[in-house]
Amino acid sequence: MGHRILIVDDAAFMRMMIKDILTKNGFEVVGEANDGAQAVEKYKDLNPDLVTMDITMPEMDGITALREIKKYDAAAKVIMCSAMGQQAMVIDAIQAGAKDFIVKPFQADRVIEAIRKTLG
Repeated sequence: MGHRILIVDDAAFMRMMIKDILTKNGFEVVGEANDGAQAVEKYKDLNPDLVTMDITMPEMDGITALREIKKYDAAAKVIMCSAMGQQAMVIDAIQAGAKDFIVKPFQADRVIEAIRKTLG
């Protein structure tokens, strides 16, 4: 059985792109969230093996959501997704406990590489 992944992005198009890459590579997408607050709730409900988390979102941004998830589950595996030019945010995310980050627009091989590396 594939690893269970939660996709978090406020853009439905981005979620669809990641979902497509993941399912084609044998991963199971167990849920999607469109903001950080929803991500924290879904993480608690679904207990996924890994989360892909957008940084810039309404309601609660990805870094705040990452911190909340880490408070709930210190072993959580979260990969941040960011647009070009968000290096400072990426550093914040890594310091907050993100395992890796992927830059938009997504390249399928980079997404899979990051996920496989994070899941070990």
